Amino acid sequence: MGRPSRALLSREIIARAALAVVDEDGPGGLTMRALADRLGVKAASLYNHVDGKDELLDAVAELVNAEIDLAPLDDPDWRTGLAAYARGYRAVFLRHPNTIALLARRRVEAGRQLLTYDTLLAALTRAGLAPADAAEAAAALDYLVLGSALETFTAGFTRDTAAYRPDYPSLAGALEASADRGPGLDDRGFELALGLLLSGLGC
Repeated sequence: MGRPSRALLSREIIARAALAVVDEDGPGGLTMRALADRLGVKAASLYNHVDGKDELLDAVAELVNAEIDLAPLDDPDWRTGLAAYARGYRAVFLRHPNTIALLARRRVEAGRQLLTYDTLLAALTRAGLAPADAAEAAAALDYLVLGSALETFTAGFTRDTAAYRPDYPSLAGALEASADRGPGLDDRGFELALGLLLSGLGC
């Protein structure tokens, strides 16, 4: 039997499978054995392409960050561009919320991650921020985007809003008033915070 026309495994194929495992089973589900089972191979064969879990997570970070659109950061209107970038950044992690726990506290080593931060910081300095202020603004944007993708405010309140009224009348009133505006409290909260961040940069 001849050799297969293309490799059955590659670093990218393994990384995409790993991302699928995390998306479906959460960060705790990502083990080399689970990944091998998904790909239909022996776990040992994975090590021909990735050295171990750390390199695997860097490859996953590369994939996820490649989904973030950097083009808005070239917008001459820096506030418009930064807002569009932030919304796109959040959309990526809303698609892959389980990756936040895996990636948020790791070192930044994947090439695409480094490019993303470099592009963002260049845009902020072009907008007039001093380098130290740009670093703080980038950190603030990370906190806002990743926090809003990780936590859904509305999902924490599972009772009918009227059930809160006897003991927590302000909470009940706020939830009812927000519901009158329609669905999307989480999105409106993000937009409010983003607007405050942009207006506070003082460029």
